[in-house]
Amino acid sequence: MTIEFTTRYRTRSRIPAEPGKPYFIEKGLGDRAHLFGDLVTVYAGGEQTENMFNFFTVEGPKGELIPAHSHPDTYEVFYVTDGAVRLFVEDLEGEQHEKLLTPGDFGFVPKNCAHAYRIERHHSRVVGVAAGPGGTFERFFENLGTPTEELTLPREPHVPAPEKFRTVPQQYDVTFLPGHEWRTGN
Repeated sequence: MTIEFTTRYRTRSRIPAEPGKPYFIEKGLGDRAHLFGDLVTVYAGGEQTENMFNFFTVEGPKGELIPAHSHPDTYEVFYVTDGAVRLFVEDLEGEQHEKLLTPGDFGFVPKNCAHAYRIERHHSRVVGVAAGPGGTFERFFENLGTPTEELTLPREPHVPAPEKFRTVPQQYDVTFLPGHEWRTGN
């Protein structure tokens, strides 16, 4: 049985819009968006968890560094299930850390810490969970990117116009850090 609800973000969703309803989603059939060269699939978000946490996957090809950003009120985890992802994090004292994560590896990013990642092997997949008192940011992906019903990576990368990056911080707890430099060597 497939549940297909409409949300304010899309005309069709298999995720119930209201909290307190159990549900099941088959692999890949959450709410999907293309952003950069990646396919982001949201399985649970603010609407379902009363803004306590979200659960999503990001999969993509070997590519460029995702822009440096931070989340003022959100903690984020990265768990790699396929391929390899290089995670860059700057702690609150300004010390930069870098780690190549492969299947089974986990990375934690506290709130307010600058971070970015780069997919290092073709068709890598990261499971992401984010939580914090400020709500959840999973709808950022489809608002900055392009919602899609496709189950595949984008044919061409979707790179938002620079002015679009300025529209998301307050609503989605994402602060972009243009010009941020990673001094870790990779």
